[in-house]
Amino acid sequence: MKPQWWLIIGAMICGTSVGTGAFAAHSLTDHFANVYAGQTREVAGEVIPLARKYLQDFKTGAEYQMFHGLALLAVGIWALVKQQSGHVAAGLLNWAGWMFLVGVILFSGSLYALTLSGVRVLGAITPLGGVAFLAGWAFLAVAAFADQRSSITEKSAAS
Repeated sequence: MKPQWWLIIGAMICGTSVGTGAFAAHSLTDHFANVYAGQTREVAGEVIPLARKYLQDFKTGAEYQMFHGLALLAVGIWALVKQQSGHVAAGLLNWAGWMFLVGVILFSGSLYALTLSGVRVLGAITPLGGVAFLAGWAFLAVAAFADQRSSITEKSAAS
């Protein structure tokens, strides 16, 4: 994908994260209190109101969406720099971008869907998004390593 698209997608993901965070802060507290009134869930050995758990889960989705939207902006900027050289890092950055995007859809999307619908089976999708996030960070690390090795090799050749 062209680096400009990672910038566009990253900006859109960050922008919608702000919207989902505001939605959680201003609308969901009362909504969840009404929908999940009296329901509880055990978390780490502690019984807590389901409304509180789901509000926190929704906010977690928004936070991770923002973090990975920012990561996509970084991927786009770095890829713009690398696209001219055809460096191996450019391909790795593209993979990182795809993994971050898939992670946002699966992780944040499943948390939003789970909390708004109450369909608990959707929670099984969330870890897949987490794995995609981890893969994205791994691709980013490998790209940085490949870029560093390339820089060292180029400096040695120039000497």
